[in-house]
Amino acid sequence: MQTDYKLILASNSPRRRELLAGLGLDFEVRVLPGIDESYPADLRGGDIPLYISRAKANAYRTSLHADELLITADTIVWLDGTVMEKPATPAQAEDMLARLSGQTHQVFTAVCLTTAERQDSFVCSSDVTFARLTPEEIHYYVSNYSPMDKAGAYGIQEWIGYIGVESINGSFYNVMGLPVQRLYQRLKNNFNLR
Repeated sequence: MQTDYKLILASNSPRRRELLAGLGLDFEVRVLPGIDESYPADLRGGDIPLYISRAKANAYRTSLHADELLITADTIVWLDGTVMEKPATPAQAEDMLARLSGQTHQVFTAVCLTTAERQDSFVCSSDVTFARLTPEEIHYYVSNYSPMDKAGAYGIQEWIGYIGVESINGSFYNVMGLPVQRLYQRLKNNFNLR
């Protein structure tokens, strides 16, 4: 598989690196420190990661070469009209998981594809239903895994996903942080992936 562009993944996420590698594409990881990920307070749902993924892309835009295609992404968990970002403390992680327990929430991931000449972005949504989690299960997960770098304080591919996720309506990989099927289609249709 190849495109007319050299692919650049702008992400520190090991999950995004793993998922993009799964497409069989060659890419380079390039990360700029200190990108502002704030967003206007009136944004809702999928508009939040869409705004952030574009802001990330724009931070790189002046340094892109004509033959490079930059991939930026952002993921949020959305429950009852509020955003759940990455927890700041283990206590906050436990609180987030207690709120998700027994509920259905949405995971929105936005992806922005940027070249020196143009920008193409999209949002993917998945509904995730959690079983009721006990305080002990929540504490075990937070103590033994790495929820601090994950929106909503969980990784669906980890223990909490095994025991807690009752159902998913939408892309599993979207919940992991990169909707690779949709990304592949965009690259194929809009950037001459072959």
